[in-house]
Amino acid sequence: MKEKVCAFTGHRPQNLPFGFNENDARCDRIKELLRFSIEKLITEKGVTTFISGMAIGVDTYAAEIVLEMKKKYPNIKLEAAIPCETQAAKWSEKDRDRYFDIIEKCDIETLLQTKYTADCMQKRNEYMVDKSDYLIAVWDGKPSGTGKTVNYAKSKGKKIIRIIPS
Repeated sequence: MKEKVCAFTGHRPQNLPFGFNENDARCDRIKELLRFSIEKLITEKGVTTFISGMAIGVDTYAAEIVLEMKKKYPNIKLEAAIPCETQAAKWSEKDRDRYFDIIEKCDIETLLQTKYTADCMQKRNEYMVDKSDYLIAVWDGKPSGTGKTVNYAKSKGKKIIRIIPS
């Protein structure tokens, strides 16, 4: 039986209605909806592997939720899909610490290329979609990297669960 896989895509904090304020009730609501969607995929669809692109924002929230849910569902796995070695190089120390903490706890770490290129994030997104059955997208519907990933997933016939961040 083929394992079922779900990837995540979503906005960076600056493109979310609450910005970098994770204490905002709207951030809590997005995390609640992510948790609900992840659990539903585990219990109703048999998803066992989740892939995070490891960007600040939605990718990080989703990865942390999957790691938390491993306590209840020890058979699930988290894969970090890392676009390039320097992904977190220019982030704040706090965000880098969070990033490396998640990577350390991942079951699978996939480095897609060593050097940064203009298209490495898109290549990472396509890798995640190609490997997945489902895509959970926190997307406001506006043109963006998240929008490109959703459209790519649609073109590949993937099942998309959309969470509107407003």
